[in-house]
Amino acid sequence: MSVSTHLRRALKATLLTLGLSFALGAHQAHALTAEEAYSISAGDNDARIAALQKLVAKGDPALPAFLEALAGDTVKVAGNKAYIVNGDEVKDAVTGEPAKLPDDAEDVVNNNRMSSEIDAALAAGKLASKDVAERAEAVDALSKAADESKLGVIDKALANETDPKLKAQLKTVRAKAMLMAQAPATRIEAAQSLGSDASPEARALLMERMADSAETDAAVKGALQAALDKVNRKLAWGEYAGVLFTGVSLGSILLLAALGLAITYGLMGVINMAHGELMMIGAYATYVVQNVFRNHFPGAFDWYIVPAVPASFLAAALVGAVLERGVFRFLYGRPLETLLASWGVSLMLMQGVRSLFGAQNVQVENPSWMSGGFDVLTNLTLPYNRLVIIAFAALVLLGMTLLIAKTRMGLFVRSVTQNRPMASCMGVNTARVDTMAFSLGAGIAGLAGCALSQIGNVGPDLGQSYIVDSFMVVVLGGVGQIAGTVYAALGLGLINKFLEGWAGAVLAKIMVLVIVVIFIQKRPQGLFAMKGREV
Repeated sequence: MSVSTHLRRALKATLLTLGLSFALGAHQAHALTAEEAYSISAGDNDARIAALQKLVAKGDPALPAFLEALAGDTVKVAGNKAYIVNGDEVKDAVTGEPAKLPDDAEDVVNNNRMSSEIDAALAAGKLASKDVAERAEAVDALSKAADESKLGVIDKALANETDPKLKAQLKTVRAKAMLMAQAPATRIEAAQSLGSDASPEARALLMERMADSAETDAAVKGALQAALDKVNRKLAWGEYAGVLFTGVSLGSILLLAALGLAITYGLMGVINMAHGELMMIGAYATYVVQNVFRNHFPGAFDWYIVPAVPASFLAAALVGAVLERGVFRFLYGRPLETLLASWGVSLMLMQGVRSLFGAQNVQVENPSWMSGGFDVLTNLTLPYNRLVIIAFAALVLLGMTLLIAKTRMGLFVRSVTQNRPMASCMGVNTARVDTMAFSLGAGIAGLAGCALSQIGNVGPDLGQSYIVDSFMVVVLGGVGQIAGTVYAALGLGLINKFLEGWAGAVLAKIMVLVIVVIFIQKRPQGLFAMKGREV
């Protein structure tokens, strides 16, 4: 063997030895020591937190496993050493080797502050996870213990985060940590950052810091107040828009509930106190269709609402036809008897539903495409189910208007409503028209029940919540006037929601009723009174 070969082998051995020594040295430099494990397990909480923050800054690879044990309350300390105890199994906290637990071992107690610091330290490692849900949990944990020492971890996570929502949350956490900084300039910078954020979370942080007696710097207090005023101005637009949307949403529901009544009461003069129960029947028809799809067509469950719409219309229309033929046709022109009879019918329908489906409410589940909402502003989310109901109410209104104004059936209904004897002389079967018109009104009430099933539970008392409001809408809009019904429904919805924000739900209801009574006293014909020969 040549001298050069010996030299090459000796050089390789030397380099390998040096590499192993370097690797072992590097590992030992970052390995958790017994003293470090004990320092974050026992002693004063301030000292424990300071020791933990040092280890987190060092990036110790053995730290997460030990912190998991600390969080799980499985760590005990004795003689300046920490042990992990799982049942009868005892291990050294540093080496992981089996050990004997000393008799004087004590449990490690973590108060809320220490627990938050442990969770935040664990979260620092999870912020780099590929799983969005895991990163979201890490951000929440980090937020609970945000302070100046976490800024490095937060900045690193911000630089790597790709999810827009998590990035916005991390910015809020960063501002929260900066608000706890020692330097006033850093706290002022945090206040200015939150002022440009314009989110409810930013407002909450600013108000919390202003209420904190620890803040004594006048310049920082001024910056906090200026930022809070800026956030309040921006959020006010979202709050006004939210009230407007909820008012329109309530108005669309009142419109659906009142459209059927606009026919049975407005056009036919029948005071139908069972109108709410016809809505209830439409809601239960939707519930039945949902269960059929869930049990027999689970793959198409998201589209159960499509057949549920005609099913709710037909179910309520059929009940309406039976009621008109069996009860109301004998009571035309006798309003008091009609009112009492329809009230008795409503009680019978409610009891029938209780017998079939039980007295408890049933739940109708939204299709997945109607779940969630559309974020318009930081404090304004428009729920998809409410948007769909508004669009649905508009379509029902359009269909009903075209039916009354453009079809042969609508012509018959208008002729019988305006002059029954003359329509009969012209060969119109007025009895059949009455049945069709009443069935149409009942069917539209069923559609209202289908819509209501998407925003709340369905129960036997569902219609009782809307019958009074429905009559108010019809009377306020003008008897027999569909356009007036639309304006009255939207107007009452908006007024109700604006008053709720000012006086509360109960007082708002009372005030709306007083407003309607005063209006009817001044204008008995409603918003749109019939004119000319229509009267």
